[in-house]
Amino acid sequence: MSGVIIETIGFDKDHLHMIITIPPKYKISSVIGQLKSQSASQLRKKYSWLSEVYWKENIVWSPGYFVSSVGIDEDTIRNYVEHQGEQDSGQLLLKL
Repeated sequence: MSGVIIETIGFDKDHLHMIITIPPKYKISSVIGQLKSQSASQLRKKYSWLSEVYWKENIVWSPGYFVSSVGIDEDTIRNYVEHQGEQDSGQLLLKL
């Protein structure tokens, strides 16, 4: 999609956060759907063992996503995305 820019990606053990610039002519849900679809296809091509892990359904990503576009300034969001692995460490160890 023309004009969509992935500016920053922050990875953690089981998820990622991104800062994406999306022109207003596109629906956010369409951009995320296409991003997930195309990246899943590329991952399946590069890592053939994924077909053994996801044998029931041809999926890689979970269907959900979260979007925030207001309420926090851009510097705060960018800082969180870039350092999320450090900030989130330990959450996977929680026993519920």
